[in-house]
Amino acid sequence: MDSVIRKTASLHNLGCKVNAYEMDVMEQILRERGYEIVPFGDKADVCIINTCTVTNIADRKSRQMLHKAKTENPDAVVVAVGCYVQTGLEEALKDEGIDLCIGNNNKFRIAEILERYLDEREAGHSDKMPGGDTVGDMKDCPYENMQLRELSSRTRAYIKIQDGCNQFCSYCIIPFARGRVRCRDAEDIRKEVAGLAAKSISEFVLTGINVSTYGKEELVELLKMLNDTEGVRRIRLSSLEPRLFTEEFVKGLKSVEKLCPHFHLSLQSGSDTVLKRMNRHYDTREYAEKAELLRKVFDDPAITTDIIAGFPGETEEEFEETYAFARQIGFYEMHVFKYSRREGTVAAKLPGQLTDREKSARSEKLIALGRKMSEEYVKRHQGLIREVLFEESRLIDGKEYICGHTPEYIHVAAETGEEACGKILKVKLGDAALGEHIRGVLI
Repeated sequence: MDSVIRKTASLHNLGCKVNAYEMDVMEQILRERGYEIVPFGDKADVCIINTCTVTNIADRKSRQMLHKAKTENPDAVVVAVGCYVQTGLEEALKDEGIDLCIGNNNKFRIAEILERYLDEREAGHSDKMPGGDTVGDMKDCPYENMQLRELSSRTRAYIKIQDGCNQFCSYCIIPFARGRVRCRDAEDIRKEVAGLAAKSISEFVLTGINVSTYGKEELVELLKMLNDTEGVRRIRLSSLEPRLFTEEFVKGLKSVEKLCPHFHLSLQSGSDTVLKRMNRHYDTREYAEKAELLRKVFDDPAITTDIIAGFPGETEEEFEETYAFARQIGFYEMHVFKYSRREGTVAAKLPGQLTDREKSARSEKLIALGRKMSEEYVKRHQGLIREVLFEESRLIDGKEYICGHTPEYIHVAAETGEEACGKILKVKLGDAALGEHIRGVLI
C-alpha cells in the first residue's frame, strides 16, 4: 500500500472486555501506520468489526453489523475480526458482505494483513483473501503480543492479562474461539500500566477470558506490583470463579490498597442440578461461603454476577431455587441473560429446550429482583462519604452533571464543572436518584 496515501478506517466492537482491549490496540496499530480513524458509520476506506460468537444471537449481531457496514460503505474493505470468524470461518468466507477475515491470534498483525490484502487487490488479484494464514488454529497458540500505549479521552483502561479457557462449560463455545489458557508476563503488564498511568489513565480493570487461571499467588503479586506503580489510582478485577476465593487469597486482596471492593463472581444458576448440567465446578453451598468470606474481610463489598435464565431442562422448581439463592446472596448487580442455544456446544443438544416465552418470563423476574437488590445496596451507602472518579459530563433531566463511580461502582452524578473530569474527589452520597445515578454532593 502506498504509505503517502492517507486511508480512513472505522472500527466497531462487539462482545466482552477482552474484545474492548484488543480493539483499543488495533486502533492504536492503525493510527501508528498512518490511518485516520473515523466514527463508525462515516464513510471510510476500511470498516473493521471486532466480532463476538458467545451465543447464536451474538453471531447474528456480528453478521448484521458486517452487512450494515458493507451496505453503508459498499466501496469499503469490510474486515471481520475475532471470535465469529474463528469458529465459523467457512461461512464467513462465503459471505459476500465480508472482504477479509482475521482471527483472534492475528489481531496484532491487522495492519500488515490489511496492507497485503490492499496491495493484492490493487494489483488485480483475488478480491477475497483465503483465511488460512489470517485465521490460525487457536489450540496451541502462544500469548499474542499486544501493548496498549495510549487511550484518548478516557479515565479507565481495560488491561488484558490472560486469554483462553479450559473449562468447557456445556453452554459455551469460547474455548474453541479463544483456545487454551495462556497468561501474560507480569512485567509486561506492569510496563503497559505504567505507560498509561503516565498519560493520565487513573483506573485499570484487569481482564481476560478466565482471569482466575492467572493463579492465586500470582494474581495477588501482580496486584501489589500495580498498586506500587506511579500514577495508578484504582485497580479493578473483572469476572472471577468462586473457587479462587480462599481465605488467604481474600486477605491478600485486602492488602492491596488501591483495589476496589467490587467483585464479580460468576454464578450462572442458583440450582445445583442446573450447575451440574452446565458443567460448572462449584455448588451453591461453596458459592455462598465465598460471598460470605468476601463480606467478612471487606466492609460491604459490591458483589455482582451473571445468571442464565431458562437453561435447557430448567424446571420451575430449579428456577425458583435460582431466584431464592440470588435473593439470599444479595447482589449489587445481576447481569441476566436468556439462554441462547449455541450450535457446537453440549447444551445445544440437551433435551428440554425452553420456549422464548418461558425464558423471557424468567429473565424479567430475575431482572426485577436484580433492580431491587441494587436499590437496597445503594440505599445502604446513602449519607456516606465516598471517593468518586469522575469520568464524563452528561445531560440528566435537562441539566448538566458530571458523572462517575465510587470504588464499589455505584453510579454518582454531581453538579460540578467539567474540570472535575478525570479527578477523584470526595462526595457525600445523597438519596435522590438521577436516572441510573445517585446524586452526590462534593465536600
